[in-house]
Amino acid sequence: MVSPSPPPTLPTWARLPINRCNLPAAILGSLAYQRHPVPLKLDGVEDLHHRLFARLHDMSTPGERARAFMTHMAAEFSLEHPEEAGFSPNWPYRRARANYLKVLRGWAFDADGREAAVLKGWVESRFGLLPRHHGGPIRDFSGPTYRHYLEQRSGGLYNTNGLEAQLDLLYAYCQHELARQFAGVSHLTLYRGINRMGDYEVIEAGERGRRILLLNSLNSFTDVRERACEFGDTILEARIPLTKILVFQSLLPGKLKGEAEYAVIGGVHEVGCAVL
Repeated sequence: MVSPSPPPTLPTWARLPINRCNLPAAILGSLAYQRHPVPLKLDGVEDLHHRLFARLHDMSTPGERARAFMTHMAAEFSLEHPEEAGFSPNWPYRRARANYLKVLRGWAFDADGREAAVLKGWVESRFGLLPRHHGGPIRDFSGPTYRHYLEQRSGGLYNTNGLEAQLDLLYAYCQHELARQFAGVSHLTLYRGINRMGDYEVIEAGERGRRILLLNSLNSFTDVRERACEFGDTILEARIPLTKILVFQSLLPGKLKGEAEYAVIGGVHEVGCAVL
């Protein structure tokens, strides 16, 4: 009897050897992880902000928790008073107002723009997943597409106030909120509309439209299938671990605009493909 082959793991050329969370990229980016996720913890974030999470634990509604989170974020990073963090209005490059909300809005507007590069760079740093697309496929890490990504990433971070640390806290809060809103649930079924399957890295093609894909480091999905149909004539359907969700549209009521959007951290994922 032939033993079944192990599920595909994350290729070495799509990951870093180190990251800043409790699992290496080779594991958290694998198909086995998509099927059997465990919590992802960024180094030191919950310990550093333990008072916030203690307060959130005692709050019963998502709106109350969201307000507490945004108040804490504003105070922790001096978002409303950047001069308290050392910013001067006389500096030639003033990026004091570049915060986590502006980055998320920029990502929603342009998934290949400067703010998107910041988010993909954050995923690369924290989870060890290298970007696979930014304004074009990234296959050569000495080529112009990757250099353009690096330039946008560094430009988006320059002269900001702990922007990646803000994203760390955002992810930790999102995971706390998902665990509260979807208690006992490990995955959500999400959808993505695309036009060309050829733009994706297919690791394995299965029967009945099943594909195993290497997704970009960060991806837009939606929980409304009809909304995904507006963005392409092929619909990807995937069971996404809650732990792979950075943010979702209703996480911060009134602050994010999107198409029922979820920002999903990449790696190897099995998806269903349906042509409209």
